[in-house]
Amino acid sequence: MKIVIDENVLLGKETFSLIGEVTSVPGRGISAQVVKDADILVVRSVTEVDEQLLKNSNVKFVGSATAGIDHVDVEYLENKGIGFSSAPGSNSNSVAEYVITALLLLDRKGKISLEEMSLGVIGVGNVGSKVVKKAEGLGIKVLQNDPPRFRETKNDVFRELDELMGCDVITLHVPLSYSGVDKTFNLFDERRIHKMKQGSVLINTARGKVVEESALKSSLGQGDLSGAILDVWAEEPDIDKELLEMVDIGTSHIAGYSYDGKVKGTRMVFDAICEFLSIDKEWKVELPPPEVPYIEETISETENFAEIMADVVFRVYDIKKDDGKLREILNLEGKEKRDYFDGLRANYHIRREFFNTCLKLNTENDRLKNSFRALSFNVLD
Repeated sequence: MKIVIDENVLLGKETFSLIGEVTSVPGRGISAQVVKDADILVVRSVTEVDEQLLKNSNVKFVGSATAGIDHVDVEYLENKGIGFSSAPGSNSNSVAEYVITALLLLDRKGKISLEEMSLGVIGVGNVGSKVVKKAEGLGIKVLQNDPPRFRETKNDVFRELDELMGCDVITLHVPLSYSGVDKTFNLFDERRIHKMKQGSVLINTARGKVVEESALKSSLGQGDLSGAILDVWAEEPDIDKELLEMVDIGTSHIAGYSYDGKVKGTRMVFDAICEFLSIDKEWKVELPPPEVPYIEETISETENFAEIMADVVFRVYDIKKDDGKLREILNLEGKEKRDYFDGLRANYHIRREFFNTCLKLNTENDRLKNSFRALSFNVLD
């Protein structure tokens, strides 16, 4: 059993060696020649899986250790009888924590007021629903837009897209699709961005091509939007450096890269392959200890709610460090620039999710305790 895997699949060699002979390759280097003799292919989002890649191969099963599947021609796989599985929801909590951390940073920079802001969540699936829950747990007013879910449920919690344009911050959590009634390619084009509230902020952790970058640059340059936070870019890894210089936070497509999320993705694909092959293999992994296992804070009644939240959250995940690392790309060009972007992803630090940190708050403020619980911190009584 020959298995080709993206070298960025966490614990990939150790895991899939339980099933067969593993060859690991950089994701962008997975070619038709590389997969020709493979029985199983395990990828992440940077590998386009389609007829061009697989037509002369022996591949019988494709696993994607990611939530999104816009890089996979699922219809082709079905027509050829090739098994497929992805990892929906595996990184959803990681992305939601990234978004909340971004909001706390925007508050600290004075771009928004956490206590008074409104948040528009576009796409309320695995990720978006967690963003909604965490944001509402902080007392933020949230408006939701998800046309497919509205058609399915008729729930009027899902608003028309235009209704969200008055929000202080809009965050995108939609798949990338190029056609159909739910097309999202350039969903936020010049016309849509122009409809956003003056001085508002756009967050994109979905896919780069959901936003028309030239329109976003124009809006930021003219001061129509007060800021943007981008984890994804239209032409990765050849990202727009001019746009990077304009945004509040820019990161290298790592919002969903928590260690916990990546382990879940690997586990889900491993289980799917075992089911496909009708084999029973046991896989156990010992997770590394969290960098910040315990925090104790004594809170005075005069301290600002958002500042307290930010002080704790930034100790567990300092989003500014990820931003700073990406900005080093501003001095690079060509292949060196592209390789640097991919290297940030391949060598991403071990980032544990908030639930790994026990939090002791010396305060009678139940709102604070409940807000940290909404972010999944292990709040001790």
